[in-house]
Amino acid sequence: MSLQRPRPDADAASLGDRLAPYVVDRDDHRNAPAFVVRPDEVQAVLEVLRAEAGFDHCACVTAQEYPDRYETIYHLRKYDDPTDEVSVVVPTDHERPVSESASPVYETAAWHEREAYDLVGIEYGDHPDLRRILLPETWQGHPLSRDYEQDRSQIVPLAENANPIEDDQREGDTMFLNIGPHHPATHGVLHVETVLDGEQVVDVNPDIGYIHRCEEQMAQNGTYRHQIMPYTDRWDWSGAGLCNEWAYARVAETFFDIEVPEYAQTIRTMAAELSRILGHMLAVGTYALDVISEFTATFMYAIEERERVQSLLEDLTGQRLMFNYFRVGGLVWDLPEPREAFLDDVREYVDGVSRRIGEFYDLLTANEIIQLRTVGTGVLDPETAKAYGCTGPVARASGVDYDLRRDDPYGAYDDLDWDVITEEDGDNFARLLVRMREVEESARIVGQCADRLADWPEAERNIQANVPRTLRPDDDAEIYTAVEAAKGELGIYMRSDGTDSPARFKIRGPSFSHLQALPSMAEGEYLPDLIATLGSLDPIMGEVDR
Repeated sequence: MSLQRPRPDADAASLGDRLAPYVVDRDDHRNAPAFVVRPDEVQAVLEVLRAEAGFDHCACVTAQEYPDRYETIYHLRKYDDPTDEVSVVVPTDHERPVSESASPVYETAAWHEREAYDLVGIEYGDHPDLRRILLPETWQGHPLSRDYEQDRSQIVPLAENANPIEDDQREGDTMFLNIGPHHPATHGVLHVETVLDGEQVVDVNPDIGYIHRCEEQMAQNGTYRHQIMPYTDRWDWSGAGLCNEWAYARVAETFFDIEVPEYAQTIRTMAAELSRILGHMLAVGTYALDVISEFTATFMYAIEERERVQSLLEDLTGQRLMFNYFRVGGLVWDLPEPREAFLDDVREYVDGVSRRIGEFYDLLTANEIIQLRTVGTGVLDPETAKAYGCTGPVARASGVDYDLRRDDPYGAYDDLDWDVITEEDGDNFARLLVRMREVEESARIVGQCADRLADWPEAERNIQANVPRTLRPDDDAEIYTAVEAAKGELGIYMRSDGTDSPARFKIRGPSFSHLQALPSMAEGEYLPDLIATLGSLDPIMGEVDR
């Protein structure tokens, strides 16, 4: 099946008419028409696209440096139809790279632009909080700029945290509280700067960057064909690595017009859904630890469920966590032999999922403490979720019916019978429900894939397309595509420079956007609610920091 989604010329023409007063040039991006605009008209252009053309999802913001200019790209989609896309390209002067901020139009752009300032060096003149986001404020230089001195010594002093409301004139005392970065409730090395008035949260600032590993820069130093794929498992290490691998496979295969065999697509779909179960079971198990300190039953049940899935994936891929099973164009190998025995093990597993998930419902949703701590807390309404670019279970628990497996189909999803799970309340309890219900849907998908694979004619079991040994695209070709990972929309932007390595490789992790929404969900509530809300977002800091 073809992975290239051609854009109708009429759509681009219509957008061109709407943006005619602002557009200074056109650019050639795969999957989306790209319009070049002046840096002092960013907000006007984005407001037209959001309010008049319906592009309500700012999926990603990419910054990069050319020899003669800096450039910001806003990748816009529609929640109702993510295949309807547009890119807004904003070049700025190389000597003074200053642009208007998009955050007044799309709140999610605030963190993305801070990252662009931090790593590339573009300034956003009217940004509400333009400061570094991954690196310390004292860091010298911008690591993804062309003149960055990688061998330069850096001094990072230990400075006290400033109370963001110290000038707030209120009755009573407030307390500044550091949560993390080394604390089990922060799901990794996340620092949450919190201000309390009694036990009530009055200010929250997620402080990230403690596990930034230069993943984008490492990808830019690797080759398309072989050297990027092994890194992808490490973005979200909760076990959902096969979804990460598919994100890179999809963008590369679309970029190079590689048609993956249907048999390989079906195996990919089965493997990715098993991987999704791994991610969701870790989220459910650790949530029980966060909210009710339930280790012996719920957490261990969840780990046991993960072990079952990991054993299946070990048989399939040879690994239990960092799989490295997908390849550009297909898979590294076929199902294990004897394949009938393996598929029987898969069916035996999925046949018992509903019964075992029923035990989680008994342990969690029927638990009075869980209900008191999660029902009506951490509420995220659908419009706020969209404003922050939330996707995956976080958005679907707020009634946002958005799932790329259905709305921008890839693999075998379009040929299978399954449902997109949504809840309407948008609270911590709803996010817990969505993940547990999605485990059951993933099991449905896995079972159908196993049945299809069992009947596949032996002569047609092709696991790999005919991919050239060296992939070398045209100079300055650009693309953004995404898949539905366990946490939500996992997207990748790539730009070529005519070599066999990308000139720019941008990772759009869903947890990055979800964490940005934390203050809107937690401020005004109580400290225990903050912990429950943070856990309900299921952030993986490797995916946030990259």
